[in-house]
Amino acid sequence: MSLAEVLPAARQLTATEKLKLIRILAEDLETAKDISPLEPFKIYDLPTPYDCFGAGAVLMETLKPSDASQQ
Repeated sequence: MSLAEVLPAARQLTATEKLKLIRILAEDLETAKDISPLEPFKIYDLPTPYDCFGAGAVLMETLKPSDASQQ
């Protein structure tokens, strides 16, 4: 069955049924072995701006000229 065949029926579902469908599909993907580049049960580091004080200082310096030009 193709996505073009499934989509019209999926769009007719209620919001609750759509959420259930999303959960079911996510669980199916979670157990699939052919998902690339993610590997099951592996922990991936996601860089975030937390504790990156140098980045905050650069942002503050960048904002200073725009603050001065608005006055």
